Amino acid sequence: MRWSVVDSPVGQLSLAADDAGLCRLRFGAVEGVELTPPAGVLAAAAEQLAGYFAGELTDFDLPLSVQRGSEFERAVWQRMTTIAYGETETYGEVAAVVGDPGAARAVGVACNRNPIAIVVPCHRIVGAGGKLVGFGGGLPAKRFLLELEAGVAWQRAWATA
Repeated sequence: MRWSVVDSPVGQLSLAADDAGLCRLRFGAVEGVELTPPAGVLAAAAEQLAGYFAGELTDFDLPLSVQRGSEFERAVWQRMTTIAYGETETYGEVAAVVGDPGAARAVGVACNRNPIAIVVPCHRIVGAGGKLVGFGGGLPAKRFLLELEAGVAWQRAWATA
């Protein structure tokens, strides 16, 4: 696995790739691993993240490599990728979509275990009534990501009206 760290408006992000694709995106600098300059998938991820934070990119196009996770977690992570840019769903809504309406807390655990934050947008899952609850990158980062997306989505909607 190759690791790089990139700067972003929500702090440093640690990116990791294996031979199949991007396999980790974590908040903060990773410790205890050798860092490499971004190349290949890591360079593409860094470039797309820069576009995302600039409000220019709304859909990531990266090969992903997810080697872990229970069947339920993988279903939740897959559902995350279908939540539109600038939109949110509640933990309960996601639980119902993946087939276990009573598993809202388990959706929260799956969000916490999401290995590829931002690209697999766990920040788009919110608590009942739209409450900002639980986020591995911290609630200020979650708020920032949701506000960024809402603002860009609003600007794009009005630009075409």
